Amino acid sequence: MNIKGILVISRNIHFSKIMRKAKVEAASSKDKRVTRNKTTVEEKISVDLSTFKKKVKPKLSKHTAFEVIETLETAQDIENIEVKQEHAEEVAIKQEIEYKISPQKRKHIKIEYDIKNEETKKNRNIPCNWEQVLDNLREMRKDADAPVDSMGCNKCHDDDALPKVQRYQQLLALMLSSQTKDQVTYAAMGRLKEHGCTVENINSTSDEVLGKLIYPVGFWKSKVKYIKKTTEILQKEYDGDIPDTVEKLCKLPGVGPKMAHICMKTSWGLVTGIGVDTHVHRISNRLGWVNTKTPEETRKALEDWLPQELWSEVNHLLVGFGQQICQPIKAQCATCLNHELCPYGIKYIKNELKGKHIKKGN
Repeated sequence: MNIKGILVISRNIHFSKIMRKAKVEAASSKDKRVTRNKTTVEEKISVDLSTFKKKVKPKLSKHTAFEVIETLETAQDIENIEVKQEHAEEVAIKQEIEYKISPQKRKHIKIEYDIKNEETKKNRNIPCNWEQVLDNLREMRKDADAPVDSMGCNKCHDDDALPKVQRYQQLLALMLSSQTKDQVTYAAMGRLKEHGCTVENINSTSDEVLGKLIYPVGFWKSKVKYIKKTTEILQKEYDGDIPDTVEKLCKLPGVGPKMAHICMKTSWGLVTGIGVDTHVHRISNRLGWVNTKTPEETRKALEDWLPQELWSEVNHLLVGFGQQICQPIKAQCATCLNHELCPYGIKYIKNELKGKHIKKGN
């Protein structure tokens, strides 16, 4: 082989090495570019996906009344929320403790005969000019010279007797006063006090003797039985005293709501209701204050609208007024200060002028 051929071969080998090296470098450069591009893409994808991540919201106590904050950007916001949570929870716990500790109001218990229809009470009809009528009644009764003022049931007891003996005598006077004039009741109580009006003495008195002592009160025979039975109960169950509630008083033989309410006032100093007798029943209907058929209906109707501070006074006023002026027969409407306000008085005077007469009790 000549020298020229050797040079050609040497050159070709060198060129081949250069080409292989160039190919290796090119391949290495391509791999680096691919790796770099892949990293860039991943970084972009990572950044893009991070924008869609759900942000964690702090859990608030169910007792808080604060609005839920949508975005919390700093640690200070989280700290403020936690402080508010703790404060709200403390307030809730404190309120719960105060509610448990606070005393509960006792439920009011109504007795059976005093239960009223609340709806009717709200829509009650208060009589017109009732205050003016009441003032006129006070004016006509200012002299206090009716029989009830000097011989009423509260005047029949012995002031020098023991308190429980006085209460027993007041109860007996009320039992005797039913369907009886005050003068007759007062005289009968006088005879009983002379005989010895105590629980022990009346218990040992025969029915015949007791009947002679209380005669001529109305229904005196029935009242003898009532007095003996009641006195026996008082001695056995109340140690010679009388009951101190309306319910217990009404359980005694011969004692009704009217007597019980008046007895609570005279004996115990408590106003529990209006004592309605025949005078209060009659006059209340005549004045148009009520429209009822029985004394018990009248009591409930009056108590429905009349202020409670007047319950005790109205009984005394109307009883004396009925004894002197507004009598069952031949009421003195012409001299009554309420003749222009009272429906009965207006009708009565009109009929008197025409020569007509009104029936008893109308």
